[in-house]
Amino acid sequence: MKSTATAIPDVRLFEPQVFEDARGFFYESFNQQCVDEALGRSVAFVQDNHSRSARGVVRGLHYQLAPRAQGKLVRVLAGEIYDVAVDLRRGSDTFGLWVGEILSEQNRRQLWIPEGFAHGFVALSETADVLYKTTDYWDKSLERSIIWNDPQLNIDWPTTPELILSEKDLQAGPFARADLFD
Repeated sequence: MKSTATAIPDVRLFEPQVFEDARGFFYESFNQQCVDEALGRSVAFVQDNHSRSARGVVRGLHYQLAPRAQGKLVRVLAGEIYDVAVDLRRGSDTFGLWVGEILSEQNRRQLWIPEGFAHGFVALSETADVLYKTTDYWDKSLERSIIWNDPQLNIDWPTTPELILSEKDLQAGPFARADLFD
């Protein structure tokens, strides 16, 4: 599995080696040793989440505060998304910056989003099945959201015919009032 840094070096893109022939394909979708080596530390995943979204569905920008902050390893099983990570770590050189990557069934890429980042995506295909591993359990009392189109973040979301957001995500606050990480 190949790992490369994004424009925010702590956010990493993983690409598997795929073996394809007339029968189909095979690839190793996860290898703990490869992930740990690429991140320079050991991570333990405790929960898998699976979502299905219709074209134009925006999920996020979500994050969870300490002591249950979550790192996420995100991949797409079917369809295509534009996946975004926003750095919420006050002392970071990349604080307030974001990166976005296309993750799809075809490119089989995975995005590592460390603790201290907000995460969101928009579904670009008719439907998109997204699977993400988390390093801690969900805790409603520590869950936070930032509005997906915050002008201060200025995320360059791909356009789709119609965007669809949950009521919760529509009520998310601005980056300027977000609970941050030290």
